[in-house]
Amino acid sequence: MRVRSEIDLATLVRAQRNEAAACRALVATYEKAVFSLLWRMLNPKGKQERVEDLAQETFLRVFRSLKTFRVDGSARLSTWILTIATRLALNELRKRERWEWFRGDVHEFIAPEQADEMTRQRALAVALEKAIHSLKPEFRAVFLLAEYHELSHQEIAEALSIRKGTVKSRLSRAREQINKQIQEFL
Repeated sequence: MRVRSEIDLATLVRAQRNEAAACRALVATYEKAVFSLLWRMLNPKGKQERVEDLAQETFLRVFRSLKTFRVDGSARLSTWILTIATRLALNELRKRERWEWFRGDVHEFIAPEQADEMTRQRALAVALEKAIHSLKPEFRAVFLLAEYHELSHQEIAEALSIRKGTVKSRLSRAREQINKQIQEFL
């Protein structure tokens, strides 16, 4: 779920001046990516309000710091915004005492010999979601930023304040762990 386009420079400059129409355009351009990232990071079964709260907090922080965003810098605006959302999600996960995992196993619901293609794909989707949420938060963040938001290794490293080699290592381990968990579907 990559942000398809960035807002244009003129809109960005107007948003940095806090012009209402430009600020609305900025939110409209990036809100889907922010919600998607937060939703996947937090697995909010029944907790949509918390995702909405964190999305709002993301954009509040964006607008508080937008004047400091360097248009001539190396980071795209989408990368900068997703960095803020990722850090908020990671902080939220650290605050939680326990993580609510998926209950049950895919096999409880679907007998492989009876599954048609659509059922198999749904089971794969459930297994993939379960596998993603079984990752440690720091691995999940790297995986989601790379696979769903198509950020480069360098952009992820800058977003999470880690080395590029650490990004590669975490991404490799995340992919390996996910592949092990969904192997029966491949």
